[in-house]
Amino acid sequence: MQELRVRGSSMAQLARDLGVTQGSLSLISRGLHRSKRLEREIAAALNTTPEALFADRYPSETSK
Repeated sequence: MQELRVRGSSMAQLARDLGVTQGSLSLISRGLHRSKRLEREIAAALNTTPEALFADRYPSETSK
């Protein structure tokens, strides 16, 4: 999540802002755990959508 650094933040700061541990956020960002809420929060911090950021977790409508 180097893009967070570019935006003047970090995974640690985002975790503090969201009230979760940095480890939890890391597991979600790496795809080892799922949390749609936190996926939305990470995407929002990067000014994108969960579908764009985590494309492998959100199959497109055309692939159904």
